Amino acid sequence: MALNLSQKQEVVAEVAEVAAKAHSLIAAHYAGTTVAQITKMREQARKEGVFLKVVKNTLAERAVKGTEFETAAAKFTGPMLFAFSLDEPGAAGRVIKEATKTNDKLQPQLVVIGGEVFPASHVDVLASLPTRDQALAMLARVLSEPVTMFARAVKAVGEKQEGGAVAAEPAAETA
Repeated sequence: MALNLSQKQEVVAEVAEVAAKAHSLIAAHYAGTTVAQITKMREQARKEGVFLKVVKNTLAERAVKGTEFETAAAKFTGPMLFAFSLDEPGAAGRVIKEATKTNDKLQPQLVVIGGEVFPASHVDVLASLPTRDQALAMLARVLSEPVTMFARAVKAVGEKQEGGAVAAEPAAETA
């Protein structure tokens, strides 16, 4: 069903709003993908904080104008599905990577992050990025390591000093 002008403007406005605040984008060819497969992907995408939309390329090009995803607009060709990560940069990568395991018709074409366009092979790289909670846990570990090392050093010095004081006392009693 063809969209009228106001519907097209709504689609462009919706995608532009998402693109303005998204962390990353994966564009994939979806020809041959069933409605059930796309529905399942959309459900997973909602859970992961990913905006998933099938949009005509000309509308997508207009929507990403003025965003960091504009660099990829010239590469929007063929029937494309767009996955924008809203919460975590790697979320779209995880959704698309998982979907490609059971859907060989879904073919990632490009990845955009930080204004740079990467080949489809970078979906795995994007998917391997830690979640926000994982990143915070890693940061906490890194920040706590110097404190832990300092506490161990203080304890070792204290034990060494106690050991030296205990050894010195018996020698003083025998003299």
